[in-house]
Amino acid sequence: MHRNYRYSAYFTNNEFAATDVWRMYRQRGDAENRIKELKADFGAESLSLKGFYATEAALIFSMIAYNLMSIFRIFVLQEKTQKTLTTLRYRTFAIGAYFEKVGDTLKLKIALTKKRRKWFRGLWDYPIDLQMKISTA
Repeated sequence: MHRNYRYSAYFTNNEFAATDVWRMYRQRGDAENRIKELKADFGAESLSLKGFYATEAALIFSMIAYNLMSIFRIFVLQEKTQKTLTTLRYRTFAIGAYFEKVGDTLKLKIALTKKRRKWFRGLWDYPIDLQMKISTA
């Protein structure tokens, strides 16, 4: 009868409304998924280096990579479900290709099945306005 419902209980000393408590803890649950993805796909589990500053720098670069991939997922892929980095690596980045000289220009030949070609071409159809302001201050 109620198979599509998901039940949960929250114990808290906050005096928020029940829906606000639920929204707050729902966001925390998603944070656990992000931490799991950082460990599995971005090597955050093995970031312990000899020095504190080296570890901090490695973590910062890992977070920058994660944020760039998040932007790529949201603005370029525009899919309903968020794919992990491992899935993106095999679907988008790890694709066989070679250059072919046509006349006096090089043409990139990408090895994709017909089913995936339309999806891959769609990645480049998204209009991106890259006007950035750079500050030297």
